[in-house]
Amino acid sequence: MSSPKLSPPPGSKKTKKRLGRGYGSGLGKTAGRGTKGQGARAGSKQRAWFEGGQMPLQRRVPKRGFKPIDRTEFQIVNLANFSKLTDGTVVTPEEMAARGWIKNSDGLVKILGEGEIGVKVELSAHAISKSALEKLQKAGGKFNLIPRYNTQDASSAKTAPSRIEN
Repeated sequence: MSSPKLSPPPGSKKTKKRLGRGYGSGLGKTAGRGTKGQGARAGSKQRAWFEGGQMPLQRRVPKRGFKPIDRTEFQIVNLANFSKLTDGTVVTPEEMAARGWIKNSDGLVKILGEGEIGVKVELSAHAISKSALEKLQKAGGKFNLIPRYNTQDASSAKTAPSRIEN
């Protein structure tokens, strides 16, 4: 097949609107902008949220609630997930993330007591509910608490070099 015989697929090419080229074009005179007003002027484009001067939606709707700045959000895992494991399995947040039980292993993880567990597993997480701990110990499992924050001694932390030169 030679190049002169090639043609684009039907509907893939669209002719450009040629505005203001006389009445016969159908887009002459006002060029599809209507008559007068802000939309007819050059450089006119209202902001997407502009409502013509009436009170905007975000100001009509009342403010509600607040978000506490010290809130800690946990990724939740229920005991029912661990019942599928074999005895003696050690489960860390990295393992939970690999199995798809939590989104990522970097965040805080809390174990809740929904479901039953019949295997001896060793769990590591940042928090556990009372009911989950009771069920885990009853099944013969162990729980290791991961500290939430870096417990490194402040005196051993590296300090930034002083910016003031003597």
